Amino acid sequence: MKNPPHPGEVIRTLCLEPLGLTVTDAARGLGVAEEILAGLIDGHDRISPEMAIRLSKGFGGSAESWLRQQMQYDLAQIADQADEIDVKRLGSA
Repeated sequence: MKNPPHPGEVIRTLCLEPLGLTVTDAARGLGVAEEILAGLIDGHDRISPEMAIRLSKGFGGSAESWLRQQMQYDLAQIADQADEIDVKRLGSA
Protein backbone atom coordinates (compact mmCIF):
# COMPACT_ATOMS: atom_id res chain seq x y z
CA MET A 1 0.00 0.00 0.00
CA LYS A 2 1.33 3.41 -0.93
CA ASN A 3 1.99 5.61 2.08
CA PRO A 4 -0.30 8.62 1.82
CA PRO A 5 0.75 11.80 3.63
CA HIS A 6 -0.71 12.64 7.01
CA PRO A 7 -3.77 14.86 6.48
CA GLY A 8 -2.00 17.60 8.43
CA GLU A 9 0.63 17.79 5.69
CA VAL A 10 -2.17 18.14 3.13
CA ILE A 11 -3.70 20.97 5.15
CA ARG A 12 -0.36 22.75 5.37
CA THR A 13 0.66 22.40 1.71
CA LEU A 14 -2.69 22.65 -0.06
CA CYS A 15 -4.66 24.93 2.25
CA LEU A 16 -2.50 27.14 4.46
CA GLU A 17 0.52 27.83 2.26
CA PRO A 18 -1.37 28.76 -0.95
CA LEU A 19 -3.61 31.13 1.02
CA GLY A 20 -0.73 32.60 3.03
CA LEU A 21 -2.42 31.62 6.29
CA THR A 22 -0.65 31.04 9.56
CA VAL A 23 -1.78 28.29 11.90
CA THR A 24 -3.15 31.01 14.17
CA ASP A 25 -5.19 32.59 11.36
CA ALA A 26 -6.53 29.24 10.18
CA ALA A 27 -7.40 28.09 13.70
CA ARG A 28 -9.28 31.31 14.30
CA GLY A 29 -11.18 30.91 11.04
CA LEU A 30 -12.01 27.27 11.76
CA GLY A 31 -13.11 28.11 15.30
CA VAL A 32 -10.62 25.83 17.05
CA ALA A 33 -7.74 26.38 19.45
CA GLU A 34 -4.40 26.96 17.78
CA GLU A 35 -2.94 23.99 19.68
CA ILE A 36 -5.58 21.68 18.20
CA LEU A 37 -4.83 22.70 14.61
CA ALA A 38 -1.07 22.71 15.22
CA GLY A 39 -1.24 19.14 16.56
CA LEU A 40 -3.09 18.06 13.45
CA ILE A 41 -0.74 19.86 11.06
CA ASP A 42 2.31 18.45 12.85
CA GLY A 43 0.94 14.92 12.43
CA HIS A 44 0.37 14.28 16.13
CA ASP A 45 -3.43 14.35 16.02
CA ARG A 46 -6.15 12.90 13.80
CA ILE A 47 -9.04 14.47 11.94
CA SER A 48 -12.21 13.95 13.96
CA PRO A 49 -15.67 14.06 12.38
CA GLU A 50 -16.17 17.54 13.84
CA MET A 51 -12.84 18.76 12.47
CA ALA A 52 -13.73 17.24 9.09
CA ILE A 53 -16.85 19.41 8.99
CA ARG A 54 -14.83 22.48 9.98
CA LEU A 55 -12.21 21.76 7.29
CA SER A 56 -14.94 21.21 4.72
CA LYS A 57 -16.60 24.52 5.56
CA GLY A 58 -13.30 26.39 5.77
CA PHE A 59 -11.30 24.99 2.87
CA GLY A 60 -13.77 23.04 0.76
CA GLY A 61 -14.07 19.39 -0.07
CA SER A 62 -16.52 17.18 1.73
CA ALA A 63 -16.25 16.14 5.35
CA GLU A 64 -16.19 12.59 4.03
CA SER A 65 -13.13 13.30 1.88
CA TRP A 66 -11.25 14.72 4.87
CA LEU A 67 -12.14 11.65 6.95
CA ARG A 68 -11.20 9.36 4.05
CA GLN A 69 -7.72 10.90 3.97
CA GLN A 70 -7.33 10.19 7.68
CA MET A 71 -8.56 6.61 7.25
CA GLN A 72 -6.19 5.95 4.33
CA TYR A 73 -3.27 7.31 6.33
CA ASP A 74 -4.20 5.23 9.39
CA LEU A 75 -4.55 2.03 7.36
CA ALA A 76 -1.21 2.61 5.64
CA GLN A 77 0.46 3.02 9.04
CA ILE A 78 -0.82 -0.32 10.32
CA ALA A 79 -0.60 -2.32 7.07
CA ASP A 80 2.91 -3.61 7.79
CA GLN A 81 1.69 -5.09 11.07
CA ALA A 82 -1.44 -6.79 9.67
CA ASP A 83 0.13 -10.26 9.77
CA GLU A 84 0.95 -9.82 13.45
CA ILE A 85 -2.66 -9.10 14.44
CA ASP A 86 -3.93 -12.38 15.88
CA VAL A 87 -7.63 -12.95 15.20
CA LYS A 88 -9.71 -16.13 15.04
CA ARG A 89 -12.05 -16.43 12.07
CA LEU A 90 -15.61 -15.98 13.36
CA GLY A 91 -17.60 -16.79 10.27
CA SER A 92 -17.43 -17.28 6.54
CA ALA A 93 -17.17 -14.31 4.27
